[in-house]
Amino acid sequence: MDLASLTTLELGGAARSLVVARSEGALIAAVSDCDARGEPVFILGGGSNVVFADEGFDGTVVRVATRGMLFGETYIDVAAGEPWDDLVAWSVHAGLAGIECMSGIPGLVGATPMQNVGAYGQEVRDTLAFVRVWDRQAKRIVRFSPDECRLSYRHSMLKETSRFVVLRVGFALRRSPSSAAIRYAELARALRTVEGESAPLALVRETVLQLRRSKGMVLDPHDPDTRSAGSFFVNPTMTEADYEHLVARAREKVPRFVSDAGVKVPAAWLIEHAGFTKGQTNGAVAISTKHALALTNHGGATARELLAFAREIRDGVLARFGIKLAPEPVLVGCGIEAVDT
Repeated sequence: MDLASLTTLELGGAARSLVVARSEGALIAAVSDCDARGEPVFILGGGSNVVFADEGFDGTVVRVATRGMLFGETYIDVAAGEPWDDLVAWSVHAGLAGIECMSGIPGLVGATPMQNVGAYGQEVRDTLAFVRVWDRQAKRIVRFSPDECRLSYRHSMLKETSRFVVLRVGFALRRSPSSAAIRYAELARALRTVEGESAPLALVRETVLQLRRSKGMVLDPHDPDTRSAGSFFVNPTMTEADYEHLVARAREKVPRFVSDAGVKVPAAWLIEHAGFTKGQTNGAVAISTKHALALTNHGGATARELLAFAREIRDGVLARFGIKLAPEPVLVGCGIEAVDT
């Protein structure tokens, strides 16, 4: 089965086999069958945050296609295969606040706690209630609390291992016609308000979607800039001392915002100030014309070409600022360091 057609980057070779799991039982059975036979298995969601090697995957890809949501007054229990943005849209329509700033993010619900997905000042950990998983080692269903998931910036315990298959995710939201306090300056400006204030849920969602579209971050078959994996590099975090060192090295003001993890610096700013430009091409691979953090496939590209360009960008930022950017997508059978081997 060609994997390129299952990813937003449209890259990657073939898998030995593909199983589409449309129920929780089918998902557990497919993974368990592979484990019993010693068959390599990769769990695939929406394909928006993954790069498969040109050689493909020598095993079974299990595509999560489960559906279903259970509702309480402010509580939602969601199947891993539900599209994330459908959940956000429903929550806004229902007057439930807490995930509205994450509108327009592609992919499925099951991937969000693994990556601790976030955007415009909100993260999944802000509202996560539980994650229900299949434990491939113990061969049983387990329910993890947010603390047990150990969520941090674009990371969690679930991302560190392939032992657990996400089945369902629970969120505890807040019934309100207004958003949570706006914590992102760009969004506050677009809403014509200030950080710390709230705004109507529907307005926040539409404003976030407009901002994401302006950066090519909302999937659109007519926009070649969306043939990407979204942000290719993680925004680096650092201490105050490291930030001051960065400013001295840059010899100019460096944008920053403070998070629980420390001082965060936009990777897109580092990329552009290291000499790379929006729309810059390298064969069939390019930096998005709308956002310096996205790498795009203009048609006919290979994963090897994409990763070679990513390494060039990473090494350019390292040489200019002494900061080594880390890739955000999951790299399957490939890596930035291995592109020339």
